[in-house]
Amino acid sequence: MAVTSNRWLRQVLTTSLEDRSKDIQDLVFSSNPVLAILRENDRFKEYSGPDIRVPLTIDKLDGQWFTGYDKLNNQPKELINSAVWTPKNVAVGFSLTGTEILANEGRAKIIDLVDTYMENAEDSMKNVMEEAIHGDGTGSGGREMIGFGGAIPIVANTGVYGGIDRAQVPMWRTSSFNATTDFPDIGTAFDVTTAMRILRRIIAQRSKGTRKADLIICDIKSYDVIQSALTSIQRITSANVGKLGFDALELSTPAGPVAILCANGVGTVMPDNTIYGIDSQALEMRYHPSRNMVPLFDGDGARPINQDAIVQYLVWNGEMVLKNPRYTWRLVTA
Repeated sequence: MAVTSNRWLRQVLTTSLEDRSKDIQDLVFSSNPVLAILRENDRFKEYSGPDIRVPLTIDKLDGQWFTGYDKLNNQPKELINSAVWTPKNVAVGFSLTGTEILANEGRAKIIDLVDTYMENAEDSMKNVMEEAIHGDGTGSGGREMIGFGGAIPIVANTGVYGGIDRAQVPMWRTSSFNATTDFPDIGTAFDVTTAMRILRRIIAQRSKGTRKADLIICDIKSYDVIQSALTSIQRITSANVGKLGFDALELSTPAGPVAILCANGVGTVMPDNTIYGIDSQALEMRYHPSRNMVPLFDGDGARPINQDAIVQYLVWNGEMVLKNPRYTWRLVTA
């Protein structure tokens, strides 16, 4: 038996989510600079099937100089393989009781009520995604999306990522640096006298041609050092990131300009004394088109058999994928 005879009211949660799903995608994915840049660069990709597979070149053929009757080497090598990720699900649920619906049967009132629930669900989804981006995938018993903590580890040659053991495949490793030990010719601390030189050194080492870490994400402590190290005339804001609504510095490096952002805000989960250098061309958000910030249940939503209520969920399915780790790095600044 329906909660109320008014079908429009019975389907209000589902129809509201469906009508706003595109807006919700915009709100959630534009609220974080990493997601906003990936979306701007068309790095949101659909997937299908039971898992997310990305073909990879895991080795390279050897060249040989020769003359005359020299024997030519042709050693067999496994060049192509696939990284495999298990898609993750995240949902934000909310409900209306029959009493709440009856008390808000006027059209204007029901829209106000649903808007309140919608806005709360959107904020919750933004927070959940923000936490996952900086996590290592172990949250919620391993059900969480693998973020930078797993994709860009402190110890670069350990762990399995995308089904590939980094200890066995050197080409599948990101780079990791420590400002206090890895740059003795520059200094043993990340401060206003060493910060710019350390960043330029890393980017020069971890770049080739036009490929580099073009997006740098800092915790507030590291960002303060970088900003203080720049003179006022050097504090140029990034136009590309600025048009997405975020304030970013632009740093000139041997490989070209890079944008520097601070992972600030209330409740930020960015690790202290950490800088991520991200090659945005290698980072993707893979999602299932049937679960891209949409309602989980069709029609009336879920109705408990022994309660006067309607339940609905805002749901997303997918994984963040670093498909080429070569130019991406992590710097521990203290």
